[in-house]
Amino acid sequence: MSAEQQNNEEVTIDLRRLFILIRKHIISILVWMIGLGLIAYGVSEYVLVPKYTASTQLLVNRKTADANQAYYTQQADINAITTYKDIITSNVILKAASKYLANPVTLVKKATPAKKAVYKTNDGTRTLVKKAVKAKPAVYKRESKSYSVSANELASAISVTTTTSSQVFTLSATAETPAKAQAIANAVAKEFKEQIPKIMDVNNVTIVAEAPKGTKSFPKVSLITAIGVLAGLVISLLIIIIKDLSDTTVREDSFMTNELGLTNLGEIAHITMPKDWTFTAKTAEKRGSSRRRV
Repeated sequence: MSAEQQNNEEVTIDLRRLFILIRKHIISILVWMIGLGLIAYGVSEYVLVPKYTASTQLLVNRKTADANQAYYTQQADINAITTYKDIITSNVILKAASKYLANPVTLVKKATPAKKAVYKTNDGTRTLVKKAVKAKPAVYKRESKSYSVSANELASAISVTTTTSSQVFTLSATAETPAKAQAIANAVAKEFKEQIPKIMDVNNVTIVAEAPKGTKSFPKVSLITAIGVLAGLVISLLIIIIKDLSDTTVREDSFMTNELGLTNLGEIAHITMPKDWTFTAKTAEKRGSSRRRV
């Protein structure tokens, strides 16, 4: 037998042995898989702190009346996204967003100062020309609940993704609640749109769509559960294989002759006796005396 054939035979025997082990310990394997799967599900569902992600989209679009320059303007806007990506995560934007999140109100109507009435006197008669106007306070609209989030926390909470050859980029924010993730994404996008003209002397950023309430992004329960089931399978197989390799019991005659070089002189069969049958010297004596009487 050649070495290659011997190796193939050994591989076949090993695979057959592995299949036998799996079939023999299938119950324990299933217990490991189901057990670790349930543990992974419980940890991901009830122990790990969930995270929610909300996203808003911004458009970089510089308007131009020259049709010949439209393509070059578009390419310039696409190239500028990389710069905007760095600016949106800078302290200038994040500090302003942090301040806005602490008091998220938007001015709807400016305050109106009080004005006195205007009169006109003609021939000793005083005539009202313009009525007095009472002072009116400014009107503000609260956008969301107040959140205390520092600029450093915002830096780790947001991320910016871009698409090749697209003037739209996505700003995503991750937080402990859906509403907080939504508020962070919209606050950073708002401050970026307001601050970018002062930083780069351009006004070509538009918020395409405000962020909705965040959706659960961590943990992924189904994925973690599947990993737990797979880990149960691997661990159970490792335990079974290690236990089998550490077993020094001789299972085949070929091991005695091929590996140890011993000569096989014969085999002793294993006889199983009935449980209610016992053989003693007294029983043999009785059987012998009964035969002599006969």
